[in-house]
Amino acid sequence: MINGRKRHAVVDTLGLLLAVLVTPADTGDRAAAQILLARVVAAHHRLELVWADGGCTGSLIEYGLTALALVIAVVKRSDDMRGFVVLPKRWIVERFFAHLMQSRRLVRDFERRTASAEAMVYWWMTLLMTRRLTRPRPSRV
Repeated sequence: MINGRKRHAVVDTLGLLLAVLVTPADTGDRAAAQILLARVVAAHHRLELVWADGGCTGSLIEYGLTALALVIAVVKRSDDMRGFVVLPKRWIVERFFAHLMQSRRLVRDFERRTASAEAMVYWWMTLLMTRRLTRPRPSRV
């Protein structure tokens, strides 16, 4: 039995959640990305470009082009970098996961089913988005 889960997410350029897929920890990134990208394309028809990390290479790029009509651009970290480096476009997803860690419920794997774990991510993102909408803006004079 494999303990643990992976959260695979697609966010827009503002860091707002488009889709999430929770899988067991032994599921590969490319297999989960195929399922997740198919969900996203079905819901968001105008999507044309997806930035992905280094785990989403190989046959996934061909699958994106042929089956989903998506261009998948891989954001890679160069080998000569040491320590923490902010990668272009990748920080948006990392910020999304940091927002998830603000919820006590999402810090640990409390959910038995992956569907309920996905629902908790959607619930937290709904709370975050409504907080952003209701936040007072500075007045322009």
